Amino acid sequence: MPSQTPVSPPRRNASAIKQLRPILRMAASYKGRWIAAFAFLVLSAAATLSVPLVFRQLIDQALLSGNDLAQIFGLLLGVSVVLATATALRFYFMSWLGERVVADLRSEVYQHVLRRPPQYFETLQTGEVLSRLTADTTLVQTLVGTSISLSLRSLVLFVGGMIMMLLTSAWLAGLMLGLLIMVIFPILALGRTVRKASKDSQDKVADTSALAGEVLNAMTTVQALGREDYESGRYTNTVEQAFAVARRRNQMRSWLTAVAIVLAFAVIVFVLWLGAGQVVAGSMSAGQLAQFVLYAVLTAGAIAALAEVFGDLQRAAGATERLLDLMQDKEAHSAPDPSSTEANTRAATAATAAIEAPVTIEFDDVWFAYPSRPDHWAVKGVSVKLRSGQTMALV
Repeated sequence: MPSQTPVSPPRRNASAIKQLRPILRMAASYKGRWIAAFAFLVLSAAATLSVPLVFRQLIDQALLSGNDLAQIFGLLLGVSVVLATATALRFYFMSWLGERVVADLRSEVYQHVLRRPPQYFETLQTGEVLSRLTADTTLVQTLVGTSISLSLRSLVLFVGGMIMMLLTSAWLAGLMLGLLIMVIFPILALGRTVRKASKDSQDKVADTSALAGEVLNAMTTVQALGREDYESGRYTNTVEQAFAVARRRNQMRSWLTAVAIVLAFAVIVFVLWLGAGQVVAGSMSAGQLAQFVLYAVLTAGAIAALAEVFGDLQRAAGATERLLDLMQDKEAHSAPDPSSTEANTRAATAATAAIEAPVTIEFDDVWFAYPSRPDHWAVKGVSVKLRSGQTMALV
């Protein structure tokens, strides 16, 4: 008789942003919180960008003339209060969004698992599903609650810093922007490698959870056969494999961060060297150079933060892909329709009445295999006839 083999779903090869679209759509349902978080984010970024302007006034005017020192330092204090308040409120709203989105995601994934067809549970490893509901969703929570906020803030600081540098010295800012564009390409190349390593790491963590769940669910059998040491060694081996993959992922992510910071600051040091020459030549004041330096530092810090967030983005994309694997199967096990309860009751009554009459049950050449092992027949060509009142057991 023909056998059926399970077909694994095709693996997707999409960008990180495309992979995260379901999460972003889920997060978009809380528009009010997003608007509030973004407003406080812009306010905190604006307060940060105002600091170099205050220092320029401090160097070019207050320190030279001795006037307005109290006003300038009072202004700095006011800016710090605004920055602290806006940052705290931004953190609250983004943390709330992270917790809320992950709660919705866990519920949706769990509900979908419960509606999978019966044959799905023949091969289901409980530990792996639990790993996806806990470890993978935690990465998504970090992305929504922290990484998105940090990336938006860094992006605003980068754009604002570049604009202010253009207003301070268009020539130096244009040179820096051209060099920074060249820095982006190696960062993107390393980012793709980090994403693949992150997904492999999450898969290994799920393997450890699946193995532990399998053994603990059959612990009485393990103890009866005296296989405790064997299972302990098997679990340790799986944990070490997960550690090795995580170590490679962390190495790649460390390289990504290091390359981004070194290249960004190399560009800034080169441009500042040219700016110092302009101060010596008298075409730029010391306060303008200090302002340009502070904006350059803010821009470099934003680039470094974006590189760090890019690594988080790749990790979250890998985790999201694993979560979507639980939800991509369109075939679901539907719950019974409550409206058909009366019809079902009538059918059951009729069936009961039919059973009470003398009947004969006959199996003719019956074959059966479990969905998880379609090539191994549990029942082969069984033929049996049972008359009313007979009892038979198949062993």
